[in-house]
This record gives sequence, structure tokens and C-alpha cells, in this order.
Amino acid sequence: MTLETATNWLNQNQIVVQTMSIVGIIALVFISYAVTKHYIVKILTRITAKTKTKYDDMLLSDIVLRRIAYIAPLIIIHSFAGIVPSLEMMIRKISVAGLSLVFLLIIGPLINSLHDIYLSLDVSEGRPIKGYVQVVKLVIYILGGIIIISTLLGQSPLVLLSGFGAMTAVILLIFRDTILSLLASLQITSNDLVRVGDWIEVPSFQADGDVVDIALHTVKIQNFDKTLTIIPTHKLIDVTFKNWRGMKQSGGRRIKRSLYIDMTSIRFCDKHMLDRFRSIQILSDYLDRKEKDVEAFNIEHKVNTTDLVNGRRLTNVGTFRAYIAEYIRSQKTIHRDMTFIVRQLQPSPNGLPIEIYVFTNDTIWANYEGIQADIFDHILSVIPEFGLRVFQFPTGFDFKQNSQEQTA
Repeated sequence: MTLETATNWLNQNQIVVQTMSIVGIIALVFISYAVTKHYIVKILTRITAKTKTKYDDMLLSDIVLRRIAYIAPLIIIHSFAGIVPSLEMMIRKISVAGLSLVFLLIIGPLINSLHDIYLSLDVSEGRPIKGYVQVVKLVIYILGGIIIISTLLGQSPLVLLSGFGAMTAVILLIFRDTILSLLASLQITSNDLVRVGDWIEVPSFQADGDVVDIALHTVKIQNFDKTLTIIPTHKLIDVTFKNWRGMKQSGGRRIKRSLYIDMTSIRFCDKHMLDRFRSIQILSDYLDRKEKDVEAFNIEHKVNTTDLVNGRRLTNVGTFRAYIAEYIRSQKTIHRDMTFIVRQLQPSPNGLPIEIYVFTNDTIWANYEGIQADIFDHILSVIPEFGLRVFQFPTGFDFKQNSQEQTA
């Protein structure tokens, strides 16, 4: 067969030629996809694995590399769309829309990788940007969707964007929560209200635990019972919540607890009581100092000391309060540079409250509770040594003992 004969035959059998061309293009598409996926992608993976930095591994993740493999086939389809003249425009539109979709699918993981790189840096500590990342991705996806739709319709993206003006109210209604969450995220970040790792209490949502995630739409809190509370980000701005970060940063955690003294057990100290109190080591200096002050006052004012009511006198409750202060001050677990008060509060039907208001130098919850318990274990045990009684409502044991005493 001569060249002229072959040419004539091809001219007379265009359908066969076109079919063979289409089959060839399809084969080329599959070959390009296979080569890209099994060779080029693997080469890129090996190159990134050999580099010293870890950032290229994070950027060129498996998902990104797998999706890159779709670019070559789509470019080939777009380039050879003219083989089918009747469908050329449609094929070109579909291939361009497909390329746009692939780029969108690649950009998403790339943004996530950039976010992961940011989280690996020291500057990210306490400065979450996950909400902003989600907003950027949302905007890119919306713009990408507009480009894909305009490409398929054969219209300029500006035409579709101009039509959105009339749909503003609908868009605001659809994206209401997103817009509110974005504004809330800006407030949370700019004012440094909440960070990942903060312990917060949100009574209205019965949340009490550590913040484990701050996203655009939600704040995730792991409560101390290991349950999870999910709070809409914009709701966190609307309600009252307590952030314990300041306590952790200060290095001190407050003890604010009262014990109630039975007021019928309060009295002046006589000589016998003072001699007994003087044997308590941490009170000896206090008693020496106070007795000198009392004696000097009574002499100066010529007080008749034969009656305990006259002049100034030490009381068992005042001495007990001084003992509490000296005992707590001697503990190594108490913060020396923070508020330290042992005081009386307003008497009530439950007795006289003696409030301890101090700070521990250990902010860890379990350690703090142990320190607090040890202090009150000791204080409650020594109260009888001062001739005082703790007020509490009568129990069955009290009624039984009273009944036995009356019977005897």
C-alpha cells in the first residue's frame, strides 16, 4: 500500500480514524496517570523523605501527592479536545472545571499542612488560628465553586458574583452561625480569652475542664469526668465563663475555707491556760509579745486586774487564731508572696467562722487538695487543746450520749 492509497483510505474512513484517536487519547490518559502516580509521586516522596527538614514532608503529604496525579490526565484531555469537534467546547469546559476541582482538593490539605507547621512552632502556643484557617478554606472553596460553575456555564465569574448582591440576605441567613463564629473567634484571639489547654468553667453549659480544641464553629472542652462538652464558639462570648489560666500562671492557688467555733466555748485565758499554751513552741514568741502589750496597756490605764472583764485580756479563740496563722506560715507548701489572712467573719447561728485565706505554691489539683486537707486535719485536731469546740448540728451519737447521761 502506497502512501497515497493510505491517505485516501484515511480520508474515506474518518470515523475509524476518530475512534482510533479517542482510544489512543484514553490510553495516553491512563498511562500518564499511572506514570505520575507510580513514578513521579514516588520520586517526590523519596526526595522529601531524604531532606533534613520535616516541613516538606508535611506540605507534600500522601493526600496532596495522590491528587497531583490527576493533573496530567486532565491536561491531556484538554489538549486533545479538538479530536471530537462536536464536543470540543464541552470537553474543554469539563477538563478546566476538573482541573479547578483538583486544585481545590490540593489547596485544602496544603492549608492544613501549613497549619500543622504553625502548630509545631513555639509562637503557636496559646495562639490558636484554626478558626482563621477554616475561614480561609471556606472562602477558597466558595470562590473555587464559583469558578467551576462559571466555567461549565461558559460565563464570566464576575457575572455570577454580581448576582450575589441580590442574594445577600439569603447568604447572611445561611452563613449566620459562621459569621457569628468568625467574629467570636476574632474576639477570643485578639483579647486572649481562651487558649487550648486552659481550664475553664462554663456553668450555663455544665462544662468544667480543659479546652482541647478551638475551631471556627465550636470550642471542645474535656471535662474532668472525661466527658466532652461542645460549645458553639459564638455562644462562649455570650455567656459568663471562668478561666483558671491566671491561677496557673501566678504559681499560687487559693485556699478559702472556714471552720465554725461554738461560741459558748469562747472565754478569757486564765493563768493555767496561758501556761499550757506556752508549751506550744510556735506560740511562745506570740504569747511573750502579747502579754507584754497587755500588761503595758493595763498598767498605763491603771486597770484593776482582779476581775477578768477589766482591761485587755487574751482569749482562747484569739490565741487559737494566732496558732493557725503561725502553723500555716511554717508550712513549705504555702506561698509566701501572696495574700495571707486568718480572720473572723460575721457570727451566725452556726457559730463563729474562722476563715483561712491563703495560697499554696502548688497549683496541681491533686496536690492542692492534699495540702488543704492536711492543714485542716491538723487544725480540727488541735481545737480541743484551746478549750474550744467546733460547731456542728447534733447527730444520733449526741442524742444517744445525752440520753445515757440523763439516765445515769
